[in-house]
Amino acid sequence: MTIEDVRVRFGKAVRKRRHRLGVSQEEFADMCGLDRTYIGGIERGERNLALVNIEKISRRTRTSPENDLAGRFDHNESLR
Repeated sequence: MTIEDVRVRFGKAVRKRRHRLGVSQEEFADMCGLDRTYIGGIERGERNLALVNIEKISRRTRTSPENDLAGRFDHNESLR
């Protein structure tokens, strides 16, 4: 498994959770205290996130960093 693989998996998980919340990248970025272009880069698997930013995103989507890093997404999760 390469570093890029974990970035892509994490990005896909973040995108799915953002869609589930029904918010735009800009709205989600504001919720997390991050820049919209940074969120876009995360979702495309282009960003190597700092742990503090992983925690911000996981708190906002009410999931564990472990699930996001593994790319797991349970469609029955309550995100609100």
